[in-house]
Amino acid sequence: MAKLGPSGYSPYPVAVTEGVLTPPPGKALMFNEIVDEEIAMREAAKAMLTRDNPTIFPGPQVLYAWNEEAKKKAKLVRKMAEVLGAKIIPMYDYRPKYPKIDPEKEINPNHPNLTIWHNKIKACIFIGVHCHYANVALKIIRAETDCFTIAMCSMAGHEDAMITLRDQHSEDLEKFIRIAEEVKRELGK
Repeated sequence: MAKLGPSGYSPYPVAVTEGVLTPPPGKALMFNEIVDEEIAMREAAKAMLTRDNPTIFPGPQVLYAWNEEAKKKAKLVRKMAEVLGAKIIPMYDYRPKYPKIDPEKEINPNHPNLTIWHNKIKACIFIGVHCHYANVALKIIRAETDCFTIAMCSMAGHEDAMITLRDQHSEDLEKFIRIAEEVKRELGK
């Protein structure tokens, strides 16, 4: 018998229906287990440094200079991409514009699963993406791709990412960059 409700539409069960919840403050979620943040950061860096076409998807909370923290994070995302050898594919504005969209004036909403398939991305980081959009996108990516997903969230995190780091602010991004540089040296890259 098919499941009733929204979870019945998913070809792959979403994490929350499997009992996976976001980590408590000060911890991270890695493959459905609560771990120390630094352990998750090391594994995230390793995934980005060893998988094909690593990509960072920055969202509006990082892309637009709406406060000093966003400006600082944007610079750190660029440095992070350099350290990881990652591409950056911005998620500018993913609000649906249908049924009235003028393609000459507006960017169609980003569909991360299609972007991942088309670019053969095997590891990615979501950062500065609004939680409601990240939650939906990560569920689709989890169900339909083999991409290693990492969510660096400034709030509670995302249970459908393979690694989720919560409460990530500029000082945490600086820490991640230091760890990534260390992992890069260890891998001899």
